[in-house]
Amino acid sequence: MTGGPAGRASGAVARARHSGSAALAAVRRAGDEGGRVNPGLRLATAYAWRLMVIGVAVYLAFSVLGRFELVAVAVFLALVATALLRPLADLLARVLPRSLAVALSVFGTLFVVLGLLALVGNSAAAEAGRLVGELRGGIGRIERWLEGPPFHVRRGVLSGAHDKVISFASRHRATLISRALSSAGRVVEAGTALFLALFCSVFFIHSGDRMWRWFRGQLPERARSPWDRAARAAWTTFAGYTRGIIVVAASNAALVGIALSLLRVPLALPLTLLVFFATFVPLIGSPIALAVATVVALAGRGPAIAAVVLLLIVAVGQFEGHVLHPLVMSWAVRLHPVVVAISVIAGTLVAGVIGAIVAVPIVSVAWSVTRALRRRPPDEA
Repeated sequence: MTGGPAGRASGAVARARHSGSAALAAVRRAGDEGGRVNPGLRLATAYAWRLMVIGVAVYLAFSVLGRFELVAVAVFLALVATALLRPLADLLARVLPRSLAVALSVFGTLFVVLGLLALVGNSAAAEAGRLVGELRGGIGRIERWLEGPPFHVRRGVLSGAHDKVISFASRHRATLISRALSSAGRVVEAGTALFLALFCSVFFIHSGDRMWRWFRGQLPERARSPWDRAARAAWTTFAGYTRGIIVVAASNAALVGIALSLLRVPLALPLTLLVFFATFVPLIGSPIALAVATVVALAGRGPAIAAVVLLLIVAVGQFEGHVLHPLVMSWAVRLHPVVVAISVIAGTLVAGVIGAIVAVPIVSVAWSVTRALRRRPPDEA
């Protein structure tokens, strides 16, 4: 019978267990409210130490790259050349042997680039004599312009500054010579990096896919699929960014070159080339190059032409930011302008001009890899 002493005893035990569990739950709730860690703070702490580990890993990676800066720059340039020339080599390989197609695409492009640089150098040398005379007259015009309204600079201030510059150069001649010699050493290093980049790009264009398949084969079998997805996403983004920035730089340079030629600004062709290369630093490269063009226009053509070039800076900046970048780059790089600006400044602080150039493609590649790894592959969906 359940109503006997045994039944009453078992019921008492069950009630005691229930009351004990309720009391334990109450104690736990009181502890959470009184002294235990808040769940949000616990989650933030978990993310914090993981972010610290990632930050240390990134710092160590950049430290290693800093030790091998020449090799890292050479490999980056080789990847840029591969992104630009691989489609041309693939097209030529349809009618030519693969090795011949790669040689024609690489060395033909190199010949064209060297020819353009020679043309720019000859143009600068031809205009050098005339430019010196224009600059001398332009400095006098600048002094008279600054002495008038609205600046009212006192007469002799600029000439005094000029004398101070000459005096400083004469006093520190030995230091300037030593820095020039160290710069010559940097030129040798740059030549070595360019040769290594050319050497690597030939093999990347010829058999980069086979090199990747070999590397993937060395990985554990379970890791091959994620690595392959990440690598494909990274290369698609990097190649798209490289081709897009070339289109943007060429468009900017064409607009600036036409405008400077119509305004008869001295050294129009070298300044156009400067704008082309400066565009590789997003947001700030083109304005800096056009500021140099404005100074040359001010010295060579006067304040009116310089003002027109200054307006050109605004027009080109608006065209690049609102037309070229959204039209050309949006399909390859999906970064907010704030992220781009922070990346460029951070890259400049870490590695100077090289850091400013490579910052945006690195961040873009990292973001595309993160998005690719978050998505589940089709066979697992």
